[in-house]
Amino acid sequence: MTELAEFHGPHSGPLQVGYAKLAWYEPSRRAQRVRVVAHTCECSQMLYELCAAGGQGFIRRTDRSERTVHETDWLLTAAAKRLFDQILCGDAR
Repeated sequence: MTELAEFHGPHSGPLQVGYAKLAWYEPSRRAQRVRVVAHTCECSQMLYELCAAGGQGFIRRTDRSERTVHETDWLLTAAAKRLFDQILCGDAR
């Protein structure tokens, strides 16, 4: 296995009909430490990360072409995981 293999993750799927449009906010910096639990593939211009901090979870979106970072509301950890799964399936963006 090469060193680059660890950067590959799943790709977010194509948007589905009736997908949920998420609200994206400026990063809140609510916690000193944030752990990235899962992330989409590093080869994409848009990177999504499932993050955990302070007993809660949220999704961080990094747009490399625009050089911007946004995040969702902070949620219960299980709800953040479901939201990340929806992004992967194309059911939310």
